[in-house]
Amino acid sequence: MKSVGESIIRSDSLEKVLGKAIYPDDIEFDDMLYAGVKRSSIAYGKILSINIDEVRRMNDIVEVIDYSMLPSANSHGVIFKDIPTLVKDVVKRVGDCIVLVVAKTKKALKNALDNVKIEYEVYKGSFSIEDSLKEDAPIIGDGSNILYDIKIKKGNMEEGFSKSKFIEENWYNTQMTEHAFLQPECAVANFCEDGTIDIYVATQYPHYDRKEVSRALGLNEESVRVHNAVIGGAFGGREDINPQCHAAIASYITKKPVKVLYSRDESTISHCKRHPMKMYYKTAVDQNGKLCALKAIIYGDTGAYASWGMNVLRKAAVHATGPYEIPNVDIRAMAIYTNNPFCGAMRGFGAAQVPFAMESQMDILAKKLNMNPLKFRYINSFDLGSTTATGQILKSSVGIKKCIEKMATVDKIDLS
Repeated sequence: MKSVGESIIRSDSLEKVLGKAIYPDDIEFDDMLYAGVKRSSIAYGKILSINIDEVRRMNDIVEVIDYSMLPSANSHGVIFKDIPTLVKDVVKRVGDCIVLVVAKTKKALKNALDNVKIEYEVYKGSFSIEDSLKEDAPIIGDGSNILYDIKIKKGNMEEGFSKSKFIEENWYNTQMTEHAFLQPECAVANFCEDGTIDIYVATQYPHYDRKEVSRALGLNEESVRVHNAVIGGAFGGREDINPQCHAAIASYITKKPVKVLYSRDESTISHCKRHPMKMYYKTAVDQNGKLCALKAIIYGDTGAYASWGMNVLRKAAVHATGPYEIPNVDIRAMAIYTNNPFCGAMRGFGAAQVPFAMESQMDILAKKLNMNPLKFRYINSFDLGSTTATGQILKSSVGIKKCIEKMATVDKIDLS
């Protein structure tokens, strides 16, 4: 508790201010090679041809690697292994990785990637939740476009709505959000003579990285060492695999140290995003200002791959009622596949989107009741002993009423 209420100096701040902090791109080895991937320019379609042999003959190109040359597993993912390391035939989003190019210089690498030509058969894609739920929609997931479907029910909805004085019913939408961390993705791999490999990367999830690199190379996890370099921002965007496996594969095949460094454009295209959500809320309140029922349907656009979609929509469902006691609740939350960029971890894990809908409902109902919105929240807020929509009894760390009391004191609002 020594740090509570105190200004604590960050242990890494001095190195950062002096420019001595070591980020992945600062790491160099003798005979370093440089690698990068050619990504799909279409959102949905089949690969017909790639001019691999032509690119392989270009100056200073060491190797061009496609899916058939991978040493072991050709997929990765934090829950389901559904993201292709290199696409075999069907691309599902703009930015899918198709071929891995390894070069002697950064200039040669860029030139080669610019000259990779891919011929596609373009399919009709699905770019909205509504389109993906149509009967004739292309199936993007594993047999279905619904990745995850969770229901939370409590009490008696008919009884709850029958006791209401006001009912408010609305749809809300939140947008896809980019993490925009300062440091673009970078990984350095060095395959050693003893059959082990070192990976230098800025990651939020080193143990997962080790597992995925070992799967990609067909090695025991003990043969993979992940060195976590200084991280220049993350916010959830470094939980999925990005350059780690590609750097490792390139080093494994060439037996040389290899660096993969993303541009800002590639970083934005490649990593996950915050889930955009479409939310239906029907909220009822009685004449005393007490919430008596909530019905919510929440759709999350999880994009082309699963990532953390299940966890995000589960959390959205759990937090859909906000910090309020509601005796009658009916919530359904679904993660839906589309051909949009895949969505995953970003600060809040679904708990950032649903408050927009719930708090908007609270403001509207407070106005209908002619009640101060802070007071309305106060009389409905959780307290010690409250039971959530999932049946959890809150036994500690319930501070919202104290917080509102403090705000009310500052703004001179009567909560009685």
